[in-house]
Amino acid sequence: MSPSPTRAPSDGPEKIVTLLGDSITAGFGLPSAEALPVRLEEALRAKGLRVRVRGAGVSGDTTGGGLARVGYSVQDDTDLCIVALGGNDMLQGVDPKTVRSNLEAIITSLKARDIPVLLAGMKAPPQYGAYAAEFDRIFADLARKEDVPAYPFLLEGVALDRRYNQPDGIHPNAEGVRIIANGLAPVVAKALSG
Repeated sequence: MSPSPTRAPSDGPEKIVTLLGDSITAGFGLPSAEALPVRLEEALRAKGLRVRVRGAGVSGDTTGGGLARVGYSVQDDTDLCIVALGGNDMLQGVDPKTVRSNLEAIITSLKARDIPVLLAGMKAPPQYGAYAAEFDRIFADLARKEDVPAYPFLLEGVALDRRYNQPDGIHPNAEGVRIIANGLAPVVAKALSG
C-alpha cells in the first residue's frame, strides 16, 4: 500500500465548521459518506487541518428558512459558519431584495454571536434575464458590505454539467460533491486561519 498523500492534522484544538444550507449541503440523494459535510472535512484534513464539519442543511430550505433556524442550527462552538443558501429562493423566484435582506440578517445574527461567516454564492441561469443579474450581485455585494469572505459560486465546475449531477440536473452526484469540496476547501482553510 502506498503512503497517503494527506498531511497529519496540525496540533491545536479541533475547529468546528458548520454548513448552513439546503439540499446541496444536506447531501440530497447521496449516502451520508458522500455528502458535502463529509467530503469537505476530508478535503480540509488533507490540508493538515484539525477540523470537524457539521452539516446544517435542510432540503428545500430558502434564505427565509435559514434565517428562522440559524439560532439553533448553528451551535455556539462553531469556529466558522458557511452560509450556503439562495438556490431555492432563485428557483422559486423570490425577490432578490428579500434574499439579500434574509442573508444579511443571518450574517448579522452570526456576527452577534462572534461566529465568523463565509458566504457561499449562488448564480441564476442566464435565461433568468434581469432577475439573474440582480440575484447574482447579492453575494459579492453582501460579502463586501459585511466584510466577510466569499466563495463566489458553490456549484463552480458542477452546475449544468450532466457528468457531475444527479438525473434531476440540479443536485450534484458524488463526483460533483467532491469537486465542490475541493474548490471550497482552500477558501475555508484561509478563513479558519483568520
